[in-house]
Amino acid sequence: MSSILDHISLGVTDYARAKRFYDPVLATLGIALIWEKPQMASYGIGKDDQFGLQVDTGAARSGTHLAFRAKDAASVDAFHKAALASGGRDDGPPGLRPYAGSYYAAFVFDPDGNRIEAVFHGPEKPRA
Repeated sequence: MSSILDHISLGVTDYARAKRFYDPVLATLGIALIWEKPQMASYGIGKDDQFGLQVDTGAARSGTHLAFRAKDAASVDAFHKAALASGGRDDGPPGLRPYAGSYYAAFVFDPDGNRIEAVFHGPEKPRA
């Protein structure tokens, strides 16, 4: 997968709670923990860390939105299910979005209120 971004870090208020949320949710997309330090974690695919969590002493950033690429529609479904089971709040169940033909996505809020998305842009039309 190519991207214009090198990496993204989200500030979180409760590191342990964030890890309990992100570990199983990211695993559904094939994204694993690459390294961890006290109150800081980095995730990615292979050895390339692209997404991180870091304790932020301020409030969670209002309006933060992050979309992870999924390999297929089933991974989007699994992401949504794992997010809800791990303490996330629903902000849009898995499904096709009207703003793009084969844009299959699900949206959740993480425990700090960041809006997280998984999206599949497949060559084949994903199921509705």
